[in-house]
Order: sequence, then structure tokens, then C-alpha cells
Amino acid sequence: MKVHFIAIGGSAMHNLAISLQKKAYEITGSDDEIFEPSKSRLKKYNILPEKEGWFPDKITKDIDAVILGMHARADNPELLKAQELGLKIYSYPEYLYEQSRNKTRVVIGGSHGKTTITAIILHTLNYFNIDCDYMIGAQLEGFEVMVKLSDKTKIMLIEGDEYLTSPIDRRPKFHLYKPNIALLSGIAWDHINVFPTYDFYLEQFEIFVNLIEDDGTLIYCEDDREVKNIAISSKGTIKKLPYSLPQNKIENGATYIKYKDKWIPLKIFGEHNLKNINGARLVCNELGISDEQFYKAIKSYKGATKRLELIDKNDSTFIYKDFAHSPSKLKATVKAVKEQFPDKELVACIELHTFSSLNKDFIELYNGCMDNADFPFVYFNLHTIELKKLPVITKEQVKNAFNNQNLKVYTDSSELFQDLLEMEWNNRNLLLMSSGNFDGIDFYNIARKILKK
Repeated sequence: MKVHFIAIGGSAMHNLAISLQKKAYEITGSDDEIFEPSKSRLKKYNILPEKEGWFPDKITKDIDAVILGMHARADNPELLKAQELGLKIYSYPEYLYEQSRNKTRVVIGGSHGKTTITAIILHTLNYFNIDCDYMIGAQLEGFEVMVKLSDKTKIMLIEGDEYLTSPIDRRPKFHLYKPNIALLSGIAWDHINVFPTYDFYLEQFEIFVNLIEDDGTLIYCEDDREVKNIAISSKGTIKKLPYSLPQNKIENGATYIKYKDKWIPLKIFGEHNLKNINGARLVCNELGISDEQFYKAIKSYKGATKRLELIDKNDSTFIYKDFAHSPSKLKATVKAVKEQFPDKELVACIELHTFSSLNKDFIELYNGCMDNADFPFVYFNLHTIELKKLPVITKEQVKNAFNNQNLKVYTDSSELFQDLLEMEWNNRNLLLMSSGNFDGIDFYNIARKILKK
């Protein structure tokens, strides 16, 4: 098979390219910009384009499939050439579905928790040497790639993103997978650039659950009112399994959940993660893994990259980073760290980086989201707002939106981190949250300086 990738440098796209290369497919690709770690990983597998840019001459009649990434535009010259030649063009999710038609497709959907739930299931399957194909939105310890496709496995595990499929297909990605087993974790309005109203956003999840194959299974968080309503009103040809918060306790900075008469120690924490564990457990049950087996495996799960990931620590201070950026994720993450370490003060920093979070109307939804932090800091980059072609927001607007008198707002990341370095850190924790990277800051270097290692 000869497969060409348009926009091969994307996080998901380059992982898929590597996965197909490992299946001995002939891979080519193009992109107008490729950053790390994609560049080094593509180079390792000898599929890094020689030059950046779009080259219609690469598109030839002998190509079996063209995979189109979201980063490309509808008028991309390579796409136009492929259309002219009548080649088979797939979006990223379309190709994943084609590769898993004859497998049990497990799709994890929701506004939050998708990566963690997918990672827990993958960890559990791997723990018991149950092979599966997968696609996940974060790098996991012990897994070289974020996408694996093969011809032998019977299970395909997919993190079901609700964002758009491709420049020429405006459906949400998770509408294309047609799951046999689906999980819906929670719904909180996001991606307002493509879902301009809450009702329109909500409708995408209603469609998702009604695309579950007949005789399939929907696992859903019954603590979320919208999720519960969608599950109850979904089609009657599927099995429906609710989950909630398991019995738990925190002792000496460690979290435990109860199974029968035993307390199971965990390496992760936070109410949202405990619910994620319970949802993942029900998925694993559907795949033939018992509760007893699941709890044996979950003890060793350390978490996914940038999901309450421990950067560094000493006897007095723990420093975490997290992908939290939407109001619901931000509130849950700050609350989780504060509850895990109730005797320590919490310094929490959020970078507003997404289209939604930098929108002057959407930021009103952040009201109260940092109230569990003793020292709440917010950073946003004015140039990022300019690149996204959004109206300028001010520090005062952001402070008013969060409605927290202790909040300090920055538009210069170097000033933020200088203030962090000058703080007293005895018996204080630091939480850094962003879907970006605070202008390329080296988290580990900052952590070393704060901890004076």
C-alpha cells in the first residue's frame, strides 16, 4: 500500500504515518511546517519530507490512499491534485474506521477525561497482555506511538475527539467511528469557533451515542446531568451502564479507592480521575476483564502526559503540569490538587491559549474556577489573540471574568515566571495548566530552580 499524508507533521497525523510505516506501507507526506517532536520521530522512520511545503508533483496515480490532516486547507494544492486524479481521500478518523471495520471499536467521548480513560483502559489491557489497536491523544510511558494499527488484533480503542474531521468534512471526528462500546464522560461547552452555541455543541454528543452499533454498549457518567439525559433518551437497541464516583479516601497525600473490603492505593488522584477509573473499569468489564483483575492493574497506572503530571518535587513542594484549559477542567484540576494536599498552599497558573478561552464572551464561564487556589495566576499572550484574529481582551476583563480578588493576570510569561522564582516555596505546591506551553518555557528547568536542585 502506498499512502500519502497531507499535513504529516500533526500530532495525530505523524503518529498514524509511523504506525503504517511499521506495517510496511510505503509512506510519503508533506507539510508547510513541522515542529518537534514530530520532526525527529518522522526522521527516525525515514519519512520526514525533504523540504517543507506543498508539492503537487508528489501526488501520482499509483497512490492507494491520501490522508488529509486538519492543518491543511480546502484549497491545498496537493489535495486539489488528488481530487483531480480521482484518488481515494480519507480524513484521519475515516482512515481509522476503515482500518477497524472488523474489530470491536471502543470509543471514549466527552468534553473532558477522554485521554485519561483511554489511557487507563490501554494500561489495563497491556497489563494482561491483551493486544489491541489504539489511538490516544497523549504520549504514554511504555508506548512508543500514540497510534497503533495492525491486522491481528480484535479490539480498536479510540479517543473520540469532538473537533472537526478535516478541511473538507465538517463533521466531528467521533461521528465517524460507529462504536460497539462507547463511553461518555461529561459535557462542558468548548470549541466555540465551530460550535457557536451550547445547544449545537450538545447535539454532537446526542448524535454520537445514537451512532453506537445496535446491540452495542453505552457507558456514561450519571453525575453529569446532560450526559444522563442523553443516555436515557438514546436509542433502545443498546445496553446502558451508568457510573459515578467510587468510595475513596485520602491519607498522607495518597488516594485510595475501595473494592469489596480492601482499599486500593492509586498513583493518580482527584475526583475527576476517580470517576474516570470507574468508567474505564466498566469498559474493561465489557472486554472480558473482571473487577478483581482491573483493580490489580490500576494500582500501577501513573497517568498520561500533562494530565496532573508530576514535574518534580522535594520534601516540601510538589510541582505538576496539566492540560486543563476549559473552565470545567480548570476547576476540577485545581480542586484535585488542593484536596490531595490540604495542608499545603497552592499556587495555580493557567495559560489562556485556545480560541474559546481567549474569546471575550466565553471567558465569563471561568467565574470562580480558580477559587480553590491560594495564589491564582492567569497568563495570556496578546500575539496569540492576534494570530487567532480575535478581539483584544484586557487584564481587567480577565480578572473580572474569573471574579477572584486574589487573581493576578499577566501578559508577559517571563514576568510570571520571575515572580514564581521569587516566591517562598516552603509548604507550597505549584500547578501549571495550559493546552500550550507558556511560550516554550522549560518546565523542568523552572522546577529545578524553584526546588533549588
